Amino acid sequence: MNATATADAQRSEPAEGRTGGCLCGRIRFSTEGPATFPHTCACRHCQKLGGTPVMWWVGFPTVTWTGEGGEPSWYETFPGEAKRGFCPTCGTRVAAVDRDIPEIGINVTALDDTSGEDLVPIHASFHDNAVRWLPSVAQARK
Repeated sequence: MNATATADAQRSEPAEGRTGGCLCGRIRFSTEGPATFPHTCACRHCQKLGGTPVMWWVGFPTVTWTGEGGEPSWYETFPGEAKRGFCPTCGTRVAAVDRDIPEIGINVTALDDTSGEDLVPIHASFHDNAVRWLPSVAQARK
């Protein structure tokens, strides 16, 4: 996720389980606990990995891999620091693990239901790298 959550940028929603997975269905997961630090990221890695101007991330304390494909394949974007998980069959980007962030990052678009208020981005990481023509998420919302 490569973003540091601040105390006032955290959501304190009730714990809620969510499900999600990749496009082909081989990688499936369930989450436990509240969604934390929903944000967009416009860093060059997210742009290249996602093939899009921004990726939409949220953290969860617990993620359990439930599909027949098991855990995603991991690509170390920053060796020893951060890795991104994807389905080796269809290529869907589903997760992120960063050494200094306790939650597991989930690409919000990999969730089965993206309508939760606790998923609305509260921050835009690497704002200075964002494309000019796409409106930005406010830098912080309470």
